[in-house]
Amino acid sequence: MPSVTWGVVQGRKEKLVSRVIICDYLKGIGIVPDELEDLELPSTVEVMRERIEFLQKIGLTIDAINEYPLMLGCSVRKNIIPVLGYLEKIGIQRSKLGEFVKNYPQVLHASVVVELVPVVKFLRGLDVEKQDIGYVLMKYPELLGFKLEGTMSTSVAYLVSIGVNPRDIGPMVTQYPYFLGMRVGTMIKPLVDFLVSLGLPKKILARMFEKRAYILGYDFEETVKPNVECLISFGIRREALASVIAQYPQIIGLPLKAKLSTQQYFFNLKLKIDPDGFARVIERMPQIVSLNQNVIIKPVEFLLGRGIPAENVAKMVVKCPQLIALQVGLMKNSFYFFKSEMGRPMKELVEFPEYFTYSLESRIKPRYQKLQSKGIRCSLAWFLNCSNRRFEERLQGDYIEIESRGPLFCMGGKLELPGSEVVSDVEDESDDEVLYRHTVSL
Repeated sequence: MPSVTWGVVQGRKEKLVSRVIICDYLKGIGIVPDELEDLELPSTVEVMRERIEFLQKIGLTIDAINEYPLMLGCSVRKNIIPVLGYLEKIGIQRSKLGEFVKNYPQVLHASVVVELVPVVKFLRGLDVEKQDIGYVLMKYPELLGFKLEGTMSTSVAYLVSIGVNPRDIGPMVTQYPYFLGMRVGTMIKPLVDFLVSLGLPKKILARMFEKRAYILGYDFEETVKPNVECLISFGIRREALASVIAQYPQIIGLPLKAKLSTQQYFFNLKLKIDPDGFARVIERMPQIVSLNQNVIIKPVEFLLGRGIPAENVAKMVVKCPQLIALQVGLMKNSFYFFKSEMGRPMKELVEFPEYFTYSLESRIKPRYQKLQSKGIRCSLAWFLNCSNRRFEERLQGDYIEIESRGPLFCMGGKLELPGSEVVSDVEDESDDEVLYRHTVSL
C-alpha cells in the first residue's frame, strides 16, 4: 500500500516537471526565467502561452516582459483583465494600456477595489477633474502604488500650510503630479526654507507653486543652490535675488551658468554693456537669460538706426530691459508719434526709454491729447508713469509736482519711484499680491 505522503511527493514531482517544461518554453521564446524561481507558475504551458499572448496583444514586447518578468505570475482573468478594464474606465485609452503597463507593470498585481479605487478617489478629492485622471496617471503611474496616508497626504498638507489654495492643488497635480511622491522633510521643505531665506515670503512661494508646480521638482542641491550662487557670481545683488526669482521662477532650474555666460558676452560685444550693466539688466528682467539673441538685436538696431548713439542705447537698455523684447513695428509707431506729433528732443527718450513700453493707442495718445487741450508741458514720465486716477488728479491740479529721478522699471511688476512711492493702476492691493499678480503670470 502506498504511504500517506505518496500523493504529496508525487504532486511535488509533477509541479517540478511542469515548471521545468514552462521554463524551457519561456527560454525558447526569449524570456529569461531566472527571476521566477519563487513565483508560482501556471500548471501548463498552454496557460502561460495565453498570458504572454494577451500581454503581447496589448502592446508589450518580449523585451518589455523581460524587464519585469514577474508579470507572468498574474492570471489573465483574475488580475490582468480586471485591472486593464478599470484603467480604461478611468480614462486611459485602450491603445495606451500597453505603454502604461510597460511603465508601471506592478499595477497588474493590484486589487482594483482595495488599491486602485481609493487612489483615484483621493485624486478626485484633491479636485483633479474626472477627465484628467487618465492624463495624470499616464504621466505618473506610480501614484497607484502609493499609500493614501503616506507621502501624498503629507505633501499636500504641507503645501496648504504655506499658503497654497486647496482649490489649486487639483490643477497642480494635473500639471505636475510628481510632487505627490516627494517627501516633505527631504525634498519640499528644504527648497521652501532656502527660498524664504533669500527673501521670498511663503505667501509668494505659494502663488509660484500654484502656477508652476514643476518648480517643486528642481533638484535643490544639484540645481537650485548652484544657480543662486551663479547669479551672485555674475553680479546680481543678494537683495535683488528674491525679485529675480519672483519675476522668472524658472531661472533656478535652468542650465544657468552657460546661459548667463553666453548672454553676458553678447551684451558686451553687440550692445556695449559691461558686466555690471548686464547684472542690472538681469535684476530688472531675468527672462533675458532665455531670450533669443536675434530677438534682442532687432530693437537695438532700430534705436541705432534712429540716430541714437550706441552708448545711449546701452543706457536705455540697462534702465529699461523691456526694450529688447518689444516688437519693432510697435516701436516704430510710437517713435513716429513722438517725433511728428509731440516734437520732443531725443534726449527725452534716452532719459525715459520706458516710453516705448506703453500702449500708443490706449495711453500715450489719449493722455497727450489731454495735456495739449490744457496747455500743459511736462516730461514723458510725468504723464505716463502713473495710474489713470493719478493722471486725472494731476490734470485737475494747478501745479506740476516736483519730479524726482526717473522710475525704476521692473519687468512684470510695478514702477517703483524713489522714496518708496509705488505707482500702479491697482493702488489698494498689497505689494505681495500686485508683484505676483504680474510676475507669476509671466
